Amino acid sequence: MDNETGQSGEALLDALSRISTVINTLQQFDMLLEKIMDIALETVAAERGFILLNNETGTPVVRIARNITEEKIEDVARISSSVVRQVLQTGEAVLIYDTQSEGAFEDMHSIIMYQIRSIACVPLKIKERRIGALYLDSINHRSGFTQTSIPFLMTFANQAAIAIENAQLYQQLQEENRQLRKEVQRASGFAGIVGESHKMKQIFDTINSLLDSDAPVLIQGESGTGKELVARALHHHGGRREKPFVALFCGALPESLLESELFGHKKGAFTGAISDKKGLFETADSGTFFLDEIGDISLTLQTQLLRVLQEGEIKRVGENHVRKVDVRIITATNKDLQAKIRDGSFREDLYYRLNVMNIYLPALRERAEDIPLLVQHFLQMFTEKYRKNIHGFSSTALDRLTRHHWPGNIRELRNTIERAVVHAKGALIGVEDLRLAEPNGHLVPAGMTVEQLVRRLVEQTLRETGGNVTHAATRLGVSRRWIQYKQKQWHDGKN
Repeated sequence: MDNETGQSGEALLDALSRISTVINTLQQFDMLLEKIMDIALETVAAERGFILLNNETGTPVVRIARNITEEKIEDVARISSSVVRQVLQTGEAVLIYDTQSEGAFEDMHSIIMYQIRSIACVPLKIKERRIGALYLDSINHRSGFTQTSIPFLMTFANQAAIAIENAQLYQQLQEENRQLRKEVQRASGFAGIVGESHKMKQIFDTINSLLDSDAPVLIQGESGTGKELVARALHHHGGRREKPFVALFCGALPESLLESELFGHKKGAFTGAISDKKGLFETADSGTFFLDEIGDISLTLQTQLLRVLQEGEIKRVGENHVRKVDVRIITATNKDLQAKIRDGSFREDLYYRLNVMNIYLPALRERAEDIPLLVQHFLQMFTEKYRKNIHGFSSTALDRLTRHHWPGNIRELRNTIERAVVHAKGALIGVEDLRLAEPNGHLVPAGMTVEQLVRRLVEQTLRETGGNVTHAATRLGVSRRWIQYKQKQWHDGKN
């Protein structure tokens, strides 16, 4: 029995054995830190404690604390900073049995003022690499803070450091595996883009020419034309294919959440920011970041995005530290960004930064010759999914599919085929299985003039192209100037 500590060597050995068993079977990072903290406090009979770990910049950050409120933890960390700093600098343990009789540290008066009687602090090391420190103190009880505690705490800290690093690696591997499984499931690349029309062959040629480039790409086209599939093809067949692909639909989040999602935030930056969080730009580092509906982001975020494009730098919300990222940026929109520049809602300099390379995806009705190929593609996909023995489509069903206007584009076609496969009872899908709305047989109301019909056609096309005059002109086979001339005529009330 050690009379000074009241703890027998057998008890300490037993504690080490328990620690070794527990910390080497726990792989959940947060649970592991809690267990390490609890065992250390219990064995040394300390009243309070915390664990600091170096973050990615090498700055020690408190990761867990016991018996110290969240409001007080910064005070305690600051008061004990000279002790912790010495441990991190020297890699040696520090033990102060009685702070009132020992004055080796520059802020000892603060320690005494806060009535801290005893302190023990040991480094967390992997060989000679210091990853953090374990700090314990006590106000009332000092029995466990003796020189005989140091060998125990050092041994304990060495075991704990290995377990912490293993848990961090395990957590990292879990995240990488999750991302890989997700990507493998979705990584169809070119296989997910179906078409043999002249317009699609041009798209494939463009994608191939951009694979070895890191230049930003702006993908334009109506909703449902497959913009994300093109972005994935550029990533999975390009030089960054071994790195992360991250996609974000910008229109789904309010500005405040979108900023935190994109750039991350510091703990305490806003209500609910309970811990430091890495943003999607950091997640996508070395890989590709696809931002869908880029036309929906605010001018404030446009300015921050411009900085990423120009400098490759980001700052987390609530933090002044600048971080470097290397990300290929692919954006998409169904909006007319030129029109948004004119009305002041989109930055012209950002537009030119994003639109270094451009891909315009045609609407499905512009490549109707691809519809038979697409329906066969989706038929195979959904008969396998629902395990149904369906061989094809009746001639009337196929005719109905090719004549439909498809305002929802490929997404609508895909959903229609899935619905038909679910409803079909026989070996062929009939027109009744498609459940498409019947087209209006009176497309041109009686009494409508040719000019009125022209106006209806132009306005309908402009709506379908999101107000993009260039795309509307291409689709109608006329010049931009002709459309603008007609718009002026109609504005002046001539028709």
